[in-house]
Amino acid sequence: MHDVDTCKSTTHSGRPVLEVRRLPERAKALGMYERMLEIRKYEERIYFLFLEGTMPGTIHQSHGQEACAVGLLYDLGRDDFMVTSHRPAGHDIAKGVSIRGMFCEMYGRKAGCCQGKGGAMHTGDIAVGALPANAIVGGNVPIAAGVGLALKMRKMRNVVIAFFGDGATNEGAFHEGANAIALWGLPVILACENNLYGASTPYAKTCKVSRIADRASAYGMPSEVVDGQDVLSVNEAATRAIERARDGGGPTLLELKTYRYGGHSRSDARAYRTREEEAAWAARDPIALYRKMLLEVGGVDEAQLKALEARVEQTIEDAVSYAKASPDPAPEDALTDVYWAGGSRP
Repeated sequence: MHDVDTCKSTTHSGRPVLEVRRLPERAKALGMYERMLEIRKYEERIYFLFLEGTMPGTIHQSHGQEACAVGLLYDLGRDDFMVTSHRPAGHDIAKGVSIRGMFCEMYGRKAGCCQGKGGAMHTGDIAVGALPANAIVGGNVPIAAGVGLALKMRKMRNVVIAFFGDGATNEGAFHEGANAIALWGLPVILACENNLYGASTPYAKTCKVSRIADRASAYGMPSEVVDGQDVLSVNEAATRAIERARDGGGPTLLELKTYRYGGHSRSDARAYRTREEEAAWAARDPIALYRKMLLEVGGVDEAQLKALEARVEQTIEDAVSYAKASPDPAPEDALTDVYWAGGSRP
């Protein structure tokens, strides 16, 4: 059994960083909770729609990893970029992709965020800085390098955050991309969501290095290990990394210790891990932990949270209804968006 990691944030030198228990200002504190809840409720609704057989394709879900997405992306602007891989829904919603657009995409509708052409593994919206996801494990890291290089050459202060799993750190694309990002001092934050398994394989069986963050030293890059179940710890680490990147200090590798409640995909029965392990991690659910914190030290009462939660539920149901009623693409739509002729960003 893999122990539940309750690590505090640490720098690449191993020195602990003090955890900040003071919540941010009220709007942000509640906003982060609402965004995490939107991701969770979206993922839950998608799961049941697949069980009902009313939605095509397959899914790779991120229940339990909401604090990673929201903590890292909440403070970014529309002109900052995010690149992700084949578990993209939480990252996209955290970056501001429309929930209606996400559901429409899952149904293959024309109003989808990628006009019904991407599906579960390729969601995104360049208008909010969310590049459509790349389904190749580790393949988004070189893409992040390219975006970061463009930003640096244009002398812009914007940043790129690249999400990937622990399994991706054994891919050549990760190492080539990380080396270029560090060598050129690009404004990229490499965010490894270490959920202990690459598909069904425990990370410990694929690498002798126990801390993924330690790999950063090979490239001369700073790193931190962060409790990925604690949205405040993630957000504090993100703030440090983002400020460094904006000020020309180059990239950071963040190792976020987290856990996906579901299997690798919807056909995964999770036979490779124990129910005891799953229960131990569920006891540190990021949304439940943060909700408790809001009630105890955030000056928020139960009625306020219940009203917020009801609003999120309604948002999800409205989006499902909208997607079901939306039209399919026309056959000739397959010929559009094949090439981009250039010009300004949409």
